[in-house]
Amino acid sequence: MVVKALDFHLPDELNASHPPEKRGLRRDHVRMMVLNRTTGEIQHDRFDHLLDYLQPGDLVILNNSRTIPAVLHGKWSRQLEQMAAQVEVRLARRRNEDTWDALIIAGPVQIGDTLHFSADLSAAIIEQREHSPLTTLRFSKKESELFQAIYSLGEPIRYEYIQEPWELDSYQTVFGSHPGSVEMPSAGRAFSWELLFSLKQKGVEIEFIQLHTGLSYLLDDNYEQSPEDNEEEYHISEVTMQRILQAKASGNKVIAVGTTVVRALESAALTNTLSGVTNLYINRHYPLQLVDGMITGLHEPKASHLEMLSAFVSEDHLQAAYAEAIKSRYLWHEFGDMNLLI
Repeated sequence: MVVKALDFHLPDELNASHPPEKRGLRRDHVRMMVLNRTTGEIQHDRFDHLLDYLQPGDLVILNNSRTIPAVLHGKWSRQLEQMAAQVEVRLARRRNEDTWDALIIAGPVQIGDTLHFSADLSAAIIEQREHSPLTTLRFSKKESELFQAIYSLGEPIRYEYIQEPWELDSYQTVFGSHPGSVEMPSAGRAFSWELLFSLKQKGVEIEFIQLHTGLSYLLDDNYEQSPEDNEEEYHISEVTMQRILQAKASGNKVIAVGTTVVRALESAALTNTLSGVTNLYINRHYPLQLVDGMITGLHEPKASHLEMLSAFVSEDHLQAAYAEAIKSRYLWHEFGDMNLLI
């Protein structure tokens, strides 16, 4: 059951179009709105003061998936026809070593068409989905060779509120180490190595999981992708899960950094599977099993991520907090400010 998410008016000027570093800030000096899950009390702070809200023994879980440059440009050809139309491809999710689902911005393509990205990289269209704008591509390279070609040819996905083509490094967390996310797991962007070290010094534990993010917006307002349609690959080590269970047993908090981490951890708890593909939809009716608090960015109106937040706090508290964030001129999206729910 899909529940309608929170709706509100977001002024255009609150869409963060520049990375904090381009605004003269350290990445960990963005603002942080702290929302008490129980009382709805709101505090305004700065993200590098995060350790003031955590205790020794608390466990912070980060997603170490690294962002790939998921936009490829090329030419589209069809067997027996004279055509070489320009095409933009946005990778959506990896299926296996040489196969990806993708959004093709050209059309209408059909099975058997070929996309040429360079002299030595092409892809064949092998499947078109019913009731979905996504198409399945099989590339001429696989595994590490395919990733190398994507890094050589691609550029990061950016949406209409970002006018300038920022370099790929702007879309990375400092700890991202496993390539695979087509959009940045952005809740972790505000962490610096200095902040992570400060947390460790205080006795706060740090662990990493992987969840490779899929394409969130398919450029078709007539098609609304539900969270169940968005399958994402995740991996949690046995050591990390043991530390989560130990923290829970000791009465310490498990703090997930981002919706990706919440989804991975709660999927593992639900299925008793540490690695796999999840399409778990978490909303206000979902009983969270592992996660006690959450660090996230600010989400746009009616986004399904807001439904996940409502699993942590009441809709009234969430609505009041977002009204306060707009009034206080917080910045939205991947380059914006942060929200701690605890």
